[in-house]
Amino acid sequence: MTDKQVMEETPNESLIFSFGQPEIMDTGFSNYEYSELYYNDTEDYWEPPLDRAGLNKLTRANAYHGSILMARRNMISGRFKKGGMQKQQVHAAVHDFLEFGDTAILKIRDHFGRVVRLHSLPTMHLRKNKKGDYWLLGRDDKKRLFKQEDVIFIKQYDPAQQVYGSPDYLGCVQSALLNSDATTFRRRYYKNGLHMGFIFYATDPSLSKEDETDLKEKMASSRGVGNFRSMFINIPNGKEKGIQLIPVGDIATKDEFEKIKNVTAQEVLTGHRFPVELAAIIPNGGTRGDPIKFNQVYTQNEVIPACEMFMDAVNNDKEVPKSLQFEFNLLNGEVQQ
Repeated sequence: MTDKQVMEETPNESLIFSFGQPEIMDTGFSNYEYSELYYNDTEDYWEPPLDRAGLNKLTRANAYHGSILMARRNMISGRFKKGGMQKQQVHAAVHDFLEFGDTAILKIRDHFGRVVRLHSLPTMHLRKNKKGDYWLLGRDDKKRLFKQEDVIFIKQYDPAQQVYGSPDYLGCVQSALLNSDATTFRRRYYKNGLHMGFIFYATDPSLSKEDETDLKEKMASSRGVGNFRSMFINIPNGKEKGIQLIPVGDIATKDEFEKIKNVTAQEVLTGHRFPVELAAIIPNGGTRGDPIKFNQVYTQNEVIPACEMFMDAVNNDKEVPKSLQFEFNLLNGEVQQ
């Protein structure tokens, strides 16, 4: 069907016409699939098994996935007390660790080769070669090489390969995408104006051909911006119920939209192991308990282990002096000064 209205006349003068065509939804978040690890000989690095640009786009797919990543990042980096990086750099390193499954910290050296400070590298553009060195990809096909001994690489374990890390939320990707699709569909549903569509049913013999054509044009023009318009029809000596509008699927669509949004939101939270009490979501039927207690349990099981992972990687590097070693607040329930 094209954008032009389709009209078909039968021998008994019945009239059938439709308005517009279905609009295809394309969220653009399909490039997150896990693929086999292979070596790019031309560029001299291992290609990540997950497209990092796709993972980054996924953070903007719906209202839950990206905001939960930010909340987890803030909880971890917020416990940083001191070390060889500014808090903003720790913020970036933790963000990469959660979003892409790994993060890289560069050791900055002085003229004597001593490590004097640490700096976060954007792992979205970082690639590892067979020698263990790292390429940082830049614009215009430019790239910069960092030696293995100059980079502290922290990754979430991936049993399928040991070159890169793997984010821990992959199990909820489909739910995040379905949630996004439902929202996109709903926006088009309202923007379209005709929603799921309706049947314009006319049986009044007093309706002339000119009236039919005029009605068709007015209804077709109601689609899009400014679509919620009223229409006056006057047919002299017309029959009762000679013209009817029969909606198709409107109520069912509303119910399914709410179910999809609620279920996928819960699945995204589950995929991140993030308590609903800390996600700014009001449960149906009231609260489920003290959020402070949920926060303490989550901190003990998720936040503190991540802090310890960063401390273990940096502080056990023999080239990092004690003055640059990381220190996080590992006391649960304590207010950091």
